[in-house]
Amino acid sequence: MFQRLGDQAFKKDLMNTLALLSALGNPHNLFKTIHIAGTNGKGSVTHILASILQEEGYKVACYTSPHYKDFRERIKINGLVVEEDYVVSFVENNRELIEHIQPSFFEITVVMAFDYFAQQGIDVALIETGMGGRFDSTNVLTPLLSIITNISFDHQQFLGDTLAKIAFEKAGIIKEKVPVLIGEYQEETNAVFVQHAAAFNSRLKYAQDLLKIQDFVSSCDGSSLTAFYGKSKHNYTTDLSGIFQKKNIQTALAALLILGNLFKVSEKAKRNGLLKVRDNTMFIGRCMRISEKPLVILDSAHNEAGIKELNQLLNSTPFNNLHFVFGTVSDKDLNKILPLLPLRAQYYFCKADITRGMDPKKLYTEAASYGLKGAIFPTVNAAYNHAIAQADDQDLIVISGSIFVVAEIL
Repeated sequence: MFQRLGDQAFKKDLMNTLALLSALGNPHNLFKTIHIAGTNGKGSVTHILASILQEEGYKVACYTSPHYKDFRERIKINGLVVEEDYVVSFVENNRELIEHIQPSFFEITVVMAFDYFAQQGIDVALIETGMGGRFDSTNVLTPLLSIITNISFDHQQFLGDTLAKIAFEKAGIIKEKVPVLIGEYQEETNAVFVQHAAAFNSRLKYAQDLLKIQDFVSSCDGSSLTAFYGKSKHNYTTDLSGIFQKKNIQTALAALLILGNLFKVSEKAKRNGLLKVRDNTMFIGRCMRISEKPLVILDSAHNEAGIKELNQLLNSTPFNNLHFVFGTVSDKDLNKILPLLPLRAQYYFCKADITRGMDPKKLYTEAASYGLKGAIFPTVNAAYNHAIAQADDQDLIVISGSIFVVAEIL
């Protein structure tokens, strides 16, 4: 399981996934899909789209990863997780097949999701890649639309050490004559997408060319924005926080424009869908407020782009003192992450309860070399409880650095 173990659980081909699907009658061919890849934002785009489509009355499935507390978070329909009985029966009914093929945890989960969706009479499934795209287990689909949110540095040991190399892996989801939407234009990666789209006769679109978003104002309570579709102007409010959600909302709304002939979506559905993303889809762990006094925010930022976006939220949030509960995984390049963390914070360095977690003593030592001051704690909850004890009502506590750290507070 890559989520907990890292590279020893990573497989670089689609053979096991295809073998499992074939044995089950290729359930992934029985429903419509939208395939979403990208370094950051793919989870947000998935849930924004799901919320809006649900408000229009569609039955919408989501496959996302990783999960926080419950494995079933990965497989949802209209915001409800897959039934426990289904998960148990799927494993029991396919035990011999699984033991014969020896698939990874992720491969089994993808096939389980596709099998479940095929049985449930859904209108569309939003399928988020796990990592990369070209060799990701979800890349057996022929979707209605491929979406690539953005490209940043993450998992370089698997995807490459330049943005162009990473983009090449993400571009692997582009399929023959299937339109592709790029959420964020980037000079370093654009040529890769142009070449892939041309090779597969895929119509390439950029979100910024389909609509503009202005007057984006974000706080811990949510965000407001104005979307311009040509000369048409619409004001929206959303329960999502963070300046970075501007790009994700733009991408999701652009996707709906491309899919307009297949899914009719009213302005009312867009307004209500954006307003209730968290409630409609069980969207957790990203810029998530869990307490008021002191203000406590959970955010799963774990790479360069994510930390930069978190900093934008901090810069727009009033507080007296900043307390930062921070932990990460052992294969993370600290030289890329630590220089981005705010110097004005008191840090509570900790390790999530997973094999892959980084020793907080190492984290403390490396952080000190960048001028970050704090203390070492053996567990995430010990760090959090100490931060709560130290914080005043007007202070801000942030828990971040890894999805595993956030999961232990949820």
